[in-house]
Amino acid sequence: MNLDWEKLRLFELVAEAGSFTEAARRLHMSQPALSRQIGALEASMGAKLFHRHARGLAMTHEGEQLRNATHDMQDRLERAQLAIDASRDRPTGEIRVSATVSFGSTWLARQLGDFLDLYPDINVSLMLSDLDVDLAKREADVAIRFHQPFQADLVQKPLVDIRHYLCASPEYLARHGAPESVADLDGHRLIAYGDTAPEFLKGINWALELGHEGAPRVPALMINNSHGVLQAVESGAGIAALPSYLIRFSDKVRVVLPELEGPVFRTFFTYPAELRRSLRVVALRDFLVERMTPANLDIDRHALSA
Repeated sequence: MNLDWEKLRLFELVAEAGSFTEAARRLHMSQPALSRQIGALEASMGAKLFHRHARGLAMTHEGEQLRNATHDMQDRLERAQLAIDASRDRPTGEIRVSATVSFGSTWLARQLGDFLDLYPDINVSLMLSDLDVDLAKREADVAIRFHQPFQADLVQKPLVDIRHYLCASPEYLARHGAPESVADLDGHRLIAYGDTAPEFLKGINWALELGHEGAPRVPALMINNSHGVLQAVESGAGIAALPSYLIRFSDKVRVVLPELEGPVFRTFFTYPAELRRSLRVVALRDFLVERMTPANLDIDRHALSA
């Protein structure tokens, strides 16, 4: 089967836009012409790629498979383009990076020195907030998100999964003892992320309901930032669920009930489609793909069970 690269490009843009009308507007072509191109691609594939409905489009299973393949091809082409461009010129200029306060101020901040060594002509502005900035309005150039981006017109590169574990300080455990079962948590001071947690972080307080019938456990302390939760745990204030990168960052907390694992947060490097060919954006993306691995961000669970 000979695939038409132009039709694949149009398919990718329609999938990003979520509707033929919006995709046609971005492409400056008529909607019927675009629909015919996608129809021809579906005919050549022998499968429907989209479900059409009144509110727009939804990809079929076959459409999802094709989009994954086109993403892989696009990444390889971008890497090839980067290598070609790098032979002529080096990435330069400022890149504004949005990240959560806890991740950006700990693990990420410690990596950026190496990135600047590799790309001395790039200036990084790190913008920390637990609320999403609007990349479409260019409030930042790129973002590291702990959830799949909501906007369909953003490029999203999946990164590593972030896991959470229950932790306490050695001082707290010496005073109160270590819980040996989920039921033992009822007798311990628990620290939770505050009620103002963004919707995508709601599952972060899983320890309050873990193995508990009826109403959730009542935390003794609530803090609306994971880095603040870490400080409280380090000081001996109680037990809290912490992301693995903060556990690695700290040498003052210990994992309790290591067999328990909280919700997994998927991370994404995301940026507006018009920055696809930006050398500095692609350079940072590839740097983070290489660095953000389970070996660098998760805890050593073998050591815990030893």
